[in-house]
Amino acid sequence: MALKVELKPHERIIIGACVVTNTDQRARLLIDGDRIPILREKDILTPETADTPARLVYLAVQLMYLSPDPMAHHPTYFSLVREILSATPSAWPFIEGINNNILNGDLYHALKEAKKLIGHEEQLLESARQLPNSGAPDRQSA
Repeated sequence: MALKVELKPHERIIIGACVVTNTDQRARLLIDGDRIPILREKDILTPETADTPARLVYLAVQLMYLSPDPMAHHPTYFSLVREILSATPSAWPFIEGINNNILNGDLYHALKEAKKLIGHEEQLLESARQLPNSGAPDRQSA
């Protein structure tokens, strides 16, 4: 069964090892193939946009997904996982999901789990921003 993908004007998509860029009009593609990595532009991270620990994990999984030799990226991935777990133990359920998908060879679903990890990280950062600054003196009382 073919995958139907609709591209917005100038949207890019990775199909296998190729980057396809749409023209100035909407386009509909039917992609037929077995186990070909496909990533829409909105799901692609670059080293420049991978600016948090969870995004770096996503980037490592993305590289595995797109690579003909996913195991070449395992050392980087597992190093990042150790770092994120030491700083954020609450990330374990997401890491476990990513790991299980990697072990099963389902790197597309590992990417989806990595996206959930990014969401978890964003929630933690937002919670931290909303905490009162307990260590600093109150400006009004000074």
